[in-house]
Amino acid sequence: MSLKNMLSAAALAVALLSAPAALALEQAEQVKLLATIDDRQRNGGDYKAMVYMEQKEKGKADLVYELVVYRRDADDKLMMLFTKPKTEAGKGYLRLDKNLWNYDPNVGRWERRTERERIAGTDSRRADFDESRLAEEYDPSYEGEAKLGKYTAHLMTLKVKPGVDVAYPVLKVWVDKGSGNILKQEEYALSGRKMRTALYPRWKKMFSESKKDDVWIPEEMRLYDEIEKGNSTTILVKTVDLRPLEANLFTKAWLESKSR
Repeated sequence: MSLKNMLSAAALAVALLSAPAALALEQAEQVKLLATIDDRQRNGGDYKAMVYMEQKEKGKADLVYELVVYRRDADDKLMMLFTKPKTEAGKGYLRLDKNLWNYDPNVGRWERRTERERIAGTDSRRADFDESRLAEEYDPSYEGEAKLGKYTAHLMTLKVKPGVDVAYPVLKVWVDKGSGNILKQEEYALSGRKMRTALYPRWKKMFSESKKDDVWIPEEMRLYDEIEKGNSTTILVKTVDLRPLEANLFTKAWLESKSR
Protein backbone atom coordinates (compact mmCIF):
# COMPACT_ATOMS: atom_id res chain seq x y z
CA MET A 1 0.00 0.00 0.00
CA SER A 2 1.33 3.43 -0.95
CA LEU A 3 2.01 6.07 1.69
CA LYS A 4 -0.85 8.15 0.26
CA ASN A 5 -3.30 5.26 0.60
CA MET A 6 -2.05 4.46 4.09
CA LEU A 7 -2.63 8.07 5.17
CA SER A 8 -6.13 8.06 3.62
CA ALA A 9 -7.04 4.82 5.42
CA ALA A 10 -5.73 6.20 8.73
CA ALA A 11 -7.71 9.42 8.27
CA LEU A 12 -10.88 7.41 7.57
CA ALA A 13 -10.32 5.29 10.70
CA VAL A 14 -9.86 8.39 12.84
CA ALA A 15 -13.03 9.90 11.37
CA LEU A 16 -15.05 6.78 12.11
CA LEU A 17 -13.76 6.59 15.68
CA SER A 18 -14.47 10.23 16.39
CA ALA A 19 -17.92 10.30 14.76
CA PRO A 20 -20.83 10.15 17.27
CA ALA A 21 -22.57 6.79 17.46
CA ALA A 22 -26.01 6.82 15.86
CA LEU A 23 -28.72 6.58 18.45
CA ALA A 24 -31.65 4.24 17.92
CA LEU A 25 -33.99 7.04 19.03
CA GLU A 26 -33.28 10.71 18.44
CA GLN A 27 -34.30 13.27 21.07
CA ALA A 28 -37.52 14.19 19.27
CA GLU A 29 -38.44 10.51 18.99
CA GLN A 30 -37.81 9.98 22.71
CA VAL A 31 -40.10 12.88 23.62
CA LYS A 32 -42.72 11.52 21.23
CA LEU A 33 -42.47 8.08 22.86
CA LEU A 34 -43.06 9.59 26.31
CA ALA A 35 -46.01 11.62 24.98
CA THR A 36 -47.47 8.44 23.47
CA ILE A 37 -47.13 6.60 26.80
CA ASP A 38 -48.94 9.48 28.51
CA ASP A 39 -51.69 9.66 25.90
CA ARG A 40 -52.35 5.91 25.94
CA GLN A 41 -53.11 6.06 29.69
CA ARG A 42 -55.10 9.30 29.52
CA ASN A 43 -58.86 8.92 29.30
CA GLY A 44 -59.70 12.52 28.45
CA GLY A 45 -62.77 12.22 30.67
CA ASP A 46 -63.51 10.61 34.04
CA TYR A 47 -62.14 7.47 35.64
CA LYS A 48 -63.20 5.38 38.64
CA ALA A 49 -61.33 2.29 39.82
CA MET A 50 -61.64 -0.17 42.70
CA VAL A 51 -58.12 -0.82 43.90
CA TYR A 52 -56.62 -3.50 46.16
CA MET A 53 -53.29 -2.77 47.81
CA GLU A 54 -51.12 -5.11 49.86
CA GLN A 55 -48.20 -3.83 51.93
CA LYS A 56 -45.40 -6.13 53.04
CA GLU A 57 -43.08 -4.73 55.68
CA LYS A 58 -40.14 -6.62 57.14
CA GLY A 59 -40.90 -7.90 60.64
CA LYS A 60 -44.57 -6.90 60.51
CA ALA A 61 -47.85 -8.53 59.50
CA ASP A 62 -49.02 -7.84 55.94
CA LEU A 63 -51.57 -5.04 55.57
CA VAL A 64 -54.36 -5.08 53.00
CA TYR A 65 -56.15 -1.94 51.83
CA GLU A 66 -59.08 -1.27 49.53
CA LEU A 67 -59.72 2.14 48.03
CA VAL A 68 -61.63 3.88 45.29
CA VAL A 69 -59.64 6.07 42.90
CA TYR A 70 -61.40 8.86 41.02
CA ARG A 71 -59.82 10.91 38.22
CA ARG A 72 -60.88 13.71 35.94
CA ASP A 73 -58.06 13.83 33.42
CA ALA A 74 -59.38 16.91 31.61
CA ASP A 75 -58.87 18.99 34.79
CA ASP A 76 -55.91 17.08 36.30
CA LYS A 77 -57.99 16.13 39.34
CA LEU A 78 -57.51 13.05 41.50
CA MET A 79 -59.19 11.64 44.60
CA MET A 80 -58.47 8.49 46.62
CA LEU A 81 -60.97 7.28 49.24
CA PHE A 82 -60.05 4.36 51.49
CA THR A 83 -62.80 1.85 52.35
CA LYS A 84 -60.81 -0.92 54.10
CA PRO A 85 -59.49 -1.77 56.65
CA LYS A 86 -61.79 -0.21 59.22
CA THR A 87 -58.96 1.84 60.72
CA GLU A 88 -58.38 3.54 57.34
CA ALA A 89 -61.98 3.80 56.11
CA GLY A 90 -62.95 7.38 55.32
CA LYS A 91 -59.39 8.63 54.95
CA GLY A 92 -58.51 10.11 51.61
CA TYR A 93 -56.34 12.21 49.33
CA LEU A 94 -57.36 14.98 46.98
CA ARG A 95 -55.22 16.58 44.27
CA LEU A 96 -56.33 20.09 43.31
CA ASP A 97 -54.34 22.71 41.39
CA LYS A 98 -51.16 20.61 41.68
CA ASN A 99 -51.54 20.46 45.47
CA LEU A 100 -52.00 17.12 47.27
CA TRP A 101 -54.23 17.16 50.36
CA ASN A 102 -54.77 14.40 52.92
CA TYR A 103 -57.92 14.09 55.03
CA ASP A 104 -58.22 12.16 58.30
CA PRO A 105 -61.83 11.93 59.60
CA ASN A 106 -60.57 11.03 63.06
CA VAL A 107 -59.28 14.55 63.55
CA GLY A 108 -61.43 16.24 60.90
CA ARG A 109 -58.48 18.08 59.39
CA TRP A 110 -56.92 18.51 55.95
CA GLU A 111 -53.14 18.61 55.60
CA ARG A 112 -51.07 19.42 52.55
CA ARG A 113 -48.67 16.69 51.46
CA THR A 114 -45.64 16.56 49.18
CA GLU A 115 -45.17 14.35 46.12
CA ARG A 116 -42.94 12.14 48.25
CA GLU A 117 -45.86 11.24 50.53
CA ARG A 118 -46.14 7.49 51.12
CA ILE A 119 -49.82 6.82 50.45
CA ALA A 120 -51.28 5.31 53.65
CA GLY A 121 -47.73 4.50 54.74
CA THR A 122 -47.20 2.06 51.83
CA ASP A 123 -44.50 2.14 49.15
CA SER A 124 -46.94 3.84 46.74
CA ARG A 125 -46.97 7.51 45.76
CA ARG A 126 -49.60 9.80 44.24
CA ALA A 127 -48.24 9.29 40.73
CA ASP A 128 -48.97 5.55 40.89
CA PHE A 129 -52.71 6.30 40.84
CA ASP A 130 -52.75 9.43 38.67
CA GLU A 131 -52.55 9.90 34.92
CA SER A 132 -49.10 9.65 33.33
CA ARG A 133 -47.23 12.95 32.82
CA LEU A 134 -43.76 11.77 31.78
CA ALA A 135 -43.40 14.07 28.74
CA GLU A 136 -44.64 17.04 30.77
CA GLU A 137 -42.39 16.46 33.77
CA TYR A 138 -39.16 14.87 32.45
CA ASP A 139 -36.47 15.25 29.78
CA PRO A 140 -35.34 11.90 28.31
CA SER A 141 -31.97 10.54 27.20
CA TYR A 142 -31.68 7.26 25.32
CA GLU A 143 -29.57 4.42 26.75
CA GLY A 144 -30.20 1.90 23.97
CA GLU A 145 -32.14 -1.33 23.65
CA ALA A 146 -32.19 -3.74 26.60
CA LYS A 147 -33.48 -7.25 27.21
CA LEU A 148 -35.89 -7.70 30.08
CA GLY A 149 -36.78 -11.36 30.32
CA LYS A 150 -38.37 -12.30 27.00
CA TYR A 151 -38.98 -8.65 26.09
CA THR A 152 -36.86 -6.18 24.12
CA ALA A 153 -37.23 -2.68 25.50
CA HIS A 154 -36.18 0.91 24.91
CA LEU A 155 -34.17 1.98 27.96
CA MET A 156 -34.27 5.69 28.79
CA THR A 157 -33.07 7.86 31.64
CA LEU A 158 -35.47 10.66 32.54
CA LYS A 159 -34.46 13.78 34.49
CA VAL A 160 -37.05 16.10 35.99
CA LYS A 161 -37.56 19.46 34.28
CA PRO A 162 -36.66 22.62 36.23
CA GLY A 163 -39.34 23.78 38.64
CA VAL A 164 -41.38 20.57 38.51
CA ASP A 165 -42.24 18.81 41.80
CA VAL A 166 -42.10 15.01 41.56
CA ALA A 167 -41.47 12.16 43.99
CA TYR A 168 -38.31 11.06 42.18
CA PRO A 169 -36.17 13.45 40.08
CA VAL A 170 -34.44 10.72 38.06
CA LEU A 171 -36.07 7.67 36.47
CA LYS A 172 -34.87 4.78 34.37
CA VAL A 173 -37.69 3.29 32.29
CA TRP A 174 -37.88 0.15 30.20
CA VAL A 175 -40.54 0.50 27.46
CA ASP A 176 -41.60 -2.67 25.64
CA LYS A 177 -40.90 -2.24 21.91
CA GLY A 178 -43.79 -4.54 21.07
CA SER A 179 -46.65 -3.13 23.13
CA GLY A 180 -45.36 0.37 23.94
CA ASN A 181 -46.10 -0.18 27.65
CA ILE A 182 -43.67 0.41 30.51
CA LEU A 183 -42.32 -2.86 31.90
CA LYS A 184 -40.02 -1.56 34.62
CA GLN A 185 -39.10 1.72 36.26
CA GLU A 186 -36.23 2.51 38.62
CA GLU A 187 -36.50 5.69 40.65
CA TYR A 188 -33.55 7.68 42.02
CA ALA A 189 -32.77 10.63 44.27
CA LEU A 190 -30.65 13.49 42.87
CA SER A 191 -27.68 11.96 44.70
CA GLY A 192 -27.97 8.91 42.45
CA ARG A 193 -29.25 6.65 45.20
CA LYS A 194 -31.85 4.16 44.04
CA MET A 195 -35.04 4.67 46.04
CA ARG A 196 -37.65 2.38 44.51
CA THR A 197 -38.20 -0.14 41.72
CA ALA A 198 -41.60 -0.54 40.04
CA LEU A 199 -42.64 -3.47 37.84
CA TYR A 200 -45.70 -3.47 35.56
CA PRO A 201 -46.45 -7.12 34.69
CA ARG A 202 -50.03 -6.65 33.47
CA TRP A 203 -51.78 -3.99 31.38
CA LYS A 204 -55.44 -3.81 30.37
CA LYS A 205 -56.86 -2.14 27.25
CA MET A 206 -60.32 -0.52 27.41
CA PHE A 207 -62.30 1.58 24.95
CA SER A 208 -63.10 5.09 26.19
CA GLU A 209 -66.26 6.79 24.94
CA SER A 210 -65.01 10.23 26.00
CA LYS A 211 -61.70 9.74 24.19
CA LYS A 212 -63.13 7.72 21.28
CA ASP A 213 -60.07 5.52 21.49
CA ASP A 214 -58.47 2.82 23.60
CA VAL A 215 -56.99 3.49 27.04
CA TRP A 216 -54.24 1.37 28.60
CA ILE A 217 -54.44 0.77 32.36
CA PRO A 218 -51.73 -0.84 34.52
CA GLU A 219 -53.69 -3.67 36.14
CA GLU A 220 -50.85 -4.72 38.40
CA MET A 221 -47.96 -2.77 39.91
CA ARG A 222 -45.25 -4.24 42.12
CA LEU A 223 -43.32 -1.62 44.08
CA TYR A 224 -40.07 -2.48 45.87
CA ASP A 225 -38.46 -0.24 48.49
CA GLU A 226 -34.73 -0.05 47.72
CA ILE A 227 -33.89 1.66 51.03
CA GLU A 228 -35.77 -0.64 53.41
CA LYS A 229 -35.01 -3.95 51.74
CA GLY A 230 -37.79 -6.49 52.14
CA ASN A 231 -40.57 -3.88 52.04
CA SER A 232 -42.88 -3.93 49.04
CA THR A 233 -46.38 -3.00 47.90
CA THR A 234 -48.59 -4.70 45.31
CA ILE A 235 -51.35 -2.68 43.66
CA LEU A 236 -54.14 -4.45 41.78
CA VAL A 237 -56.69 -2.45 39.79
CA LYS A 238 -59.78 -4.63 40.12
CA THR A 239 -62.51 -2.79 38.19
CA VAL A 240 -62.50 0.35 36.05
CA ASP A 241 -65.44 2.56 35.05
CA LEU A 242 -64.86 5.33 32.47
CA ARG A 243 -68.36 6.85 32.63
CA PRO A 244 -68.82 10.51 33.72
CA LEU A 245 -68.72 11.20 37.47
CA GLU A 246 -70.64 13.73 39.56
CA ALA A 247 -69.72 17.30 38.67
CA ASN A 248 -68.91 18.34 42.26
CA LEU A 249 -67.10 15.14 43.27
CA PHE A 250 -63.58 16.57 43.38
CA THR A 251 -64.10 18.76 46.43
CA LYS A 252 -63.11 18.58 50.08
CA ALA A 253 -66.79 18.71 51.04
CA TRP A 254 -67.62 15.64 48.94
CA LEU A 255 -64.84 13.54 50.46
CA GLU A 256 -65.77 14.67 53.97
CA SER A 257 -69.39 13.62 53.35
CA LYS A 258 -68.23 10.09 52.46
CA SER A 259 -66.14 9.91 55.63
CA ARG A 260 -68.99 10.44 58.08
